[in-house]
Amino acid sequence: MPSYLWFIFTFIILQRVVELTIARRNEKWMINRGGVEWGGEHYKWFIIVHVLFFFSILIEVSIRDDSSFVLNKTLFVLFVMTQLARAWCIQSLGKFWNTKIIILPGLSLISRGPYKYVKHPNYIIVGMELFIIPLLFGAYITAILFPVLHILLLFIRIPLENKALSEVEKGTLL
Repeated sequence: MPSYLWFIFTFIILQRVVELTIARRNEKWMINRGGVEWGGEHYKWFIIVHVLFFFSILIEVSIRDDSSFVLNKTLFVLFVMTQLARAWCIQSLGKFWNTKIIILPGLSLISRGPYKYVKHPNYIIVGMELFIIPLLFGAYITAILFPVLHILLLFIRIPLENKALSEVEKGTLL
């Protein structure tokens, strides 16, 4: 793999580690204030899929001939745009951003940033990333397989999250 791709790959891994640290801090903050976790049983599958995603990219890249590989600038710009959108989601939710479904009773839903326009913008962005990042690395099988796995997980996740959020809106979550 060319050195610039190692740099991008390392950046993405470090970014995810930082995000998991933020999520863990936010989780503790919310739980300490009475936050309730929903649907924790499926969370492990998100972890498994995302870890396998990175291994899949590495495997595909390792079996490819790198001699003619060139970074696609359009894909790189799309990658940067998804990272900015990802940061916008995290910043918009602040202490309420998390990788788990944790609801803090008694508060109204956040409707700023991208959440003003779309109910689950982070899931859209992650789906785009699971397509764009592998293409950036020339990992075409990964670019097909992992967005599909993401969508399948969202068939479980989004109904759970919507139910939890509706309980907050109704004020019945206690």
